[in-house]
Amino acid sequence: MFVSGRGSNLKSILDYFKLNNKVEIKLIVTDNLLCKALDIAGQNKIPFYCIDKKKSEQGFDNLSELLKKEKVELIVLAGYLKLLPSSFVSNYSQRIINIHPGLLPAYGGKGMYGINVHNAVLVSGDKESGATVHFVDENYDTGNIISQKKVDISDCKTPEDIAARVLNIEHQLLPKVINDIVDGKIIIGVN
Repeated sequence: MFVSGRGSNLKSILDYFKLNNKVEIKLIVTDNLLCKALDIAGQNKIPFYCIDKKKSEQGFDNLSELLKKEKVELIVLAGYLKLLPSSFVSNYSQRIINIHPGLLPAYGGKGMYGINVHNAVLVSGDKESGATVHFVDENYDTGNIISQKKVDISDCKTPEDIAARVLNIEHQLLPKVINDIVDGKIIIGVN
C-alpha cells in the first residue's frame, strides 16, 4: 500500500480484512516519513519503505526489487499523492489501483486530490459526488475505472462536508474492490 497522509483508507482495509485473513499487506510505501499512516503500520507490525524524494527514480528501482522479492501481487494507492514513474507503472501494468475522492473522469488530473476535488465539486453545484477506484496508468486519474460509488451531497455547504461524506464511501469501496480482486471477480494483470 502506498500512502502519504493520515492512513484512514489503510485502517479501513485492515479493519475489513482483520477477521478473514484474505489479504496480507506486506509493505507500506510512503514519500512522507511524518505521515500518520506509518503509526498505523507500526501498530500492525507492517514494515515500511520510504522513497527518497531527491533520488525518486533510484528509489523506485530499489522498491521494484523489494516487491518482486516479497511476491507482491497488487499495489494499492490509498492516499498517495505523487505520480508514479512510467517505468514502475509499466512493470505492474493492471496491478496498481488507486482510490480517488470524486467521480472520475470529472474532477481528476494533476492537483485534483483531497479538498481540491471537493471544492471543485461544491463550486460546480453538483448534487452528488463519490469515490472511484481505477487502475493506475502513466497519468493522473486516467486509468480504466474499476468501480464507483455515489453519495448525495445536495445538503452539503462546505468542501469539508463533502469530504466527510466521500471519505465514508471510500472506506466502503476500496476494501470491497480489493476483496473482489482476491475473489477473482475483478481480473488484474499477470506478470
